[in-house]
Amino acid sequence: MTPAAPRAGVLGLGLIGSRVAARVQAAGFPLAVWNRSARKFDGLPAPAPDPAAVARAADILQIFVADDEALRSTVHALLPALAPHHVILGHATVAPETVCGLAAEVAPTGAAFLDAPFTGSRDAAAQGQITYYIGGDSSALERARPVLAASAKAILPMGEIGQASAVKLATNIMAAAAAVSLAEAIHLLRANDVDPQVLVTALENNAARSGVVDLKLPCMLGDEYAPRFSARNMRKDLRLAAAAAHPQHRALTEAMRLLYEQACTAGLGEEDFATVVKVES
Repeated sequence: MTPAAPRAGVLGLGLIGSRVAARVQAAGFPLAVWNRSARKFDGLPAPAPDPAAVARAADILQIFVADDEALRSTVHALLPALAPHHVILGHATVAPETVCGLAAEVAPTGAAFLDAPFTGSRDAAAQGQITYYIGGDSSALERARPVLAASAKAILPMGEIGQASAVKLATNIMAAAAAVSLAEAIHLLRANDVDPQVLVTALENNAARSGVVDLKLPCMLGDEYAPRFSARNMRKDLRLAAAAAHPQHRALTEAMRLLYEQACTAGLGEEDFATVVKVES
């Protein structure tokens, strides 16, 4: 590291944020952290008392929170401490209009705001294998890039503020569709007295195989649903995707949203989104 290395801040120390913070710290960046629940995280600095304290200690601010309201409240808490040296990265999967509105609120401070959703599980975060989708100013991205690189497999520009969030919602539709179709395939096999384990072999050289299938088929066959990405979060993202889509082009999204509503109503919301296989539709 050089003396000019940016100071890093991570706000939100959940499954992803805590692991990103560990990667950033291991890369040698000065680090400040904050979490809504004030508790010590092994190996990380003691959390700051509030988001503004992180802004006063850091230049590049990565925000890992759950939803639109949490992102708004965190950015609003940062505002009094923001200055032109700051780059704020909103990593939550939220509505495109949410990040557009927050970027407009941040602009008068001179700080830069980047729309920066990501794809990757807790394991990917721990291994520095997150893919970031970035919307916003390219010069702000270059300022943030060294810190992002500590946890990134890829950093992909996706256009303007709001456009990266739209891309993330689009990809989550596809992930949900893979999980739902896999669940229905398993139920079809069981209905015909076929052991679903045969899918492992059947899909080896089949075009229907995908990364999501490879991740979720073992979960469904082994009845293992420790959350890498929860059913509750998938429900949230499908709600956002349906709201962002044209009414004529969201029938599948709405159908899947209803399945995940059922999963959450049945008490499965904190399980991995593979738990959709347990929903009786």
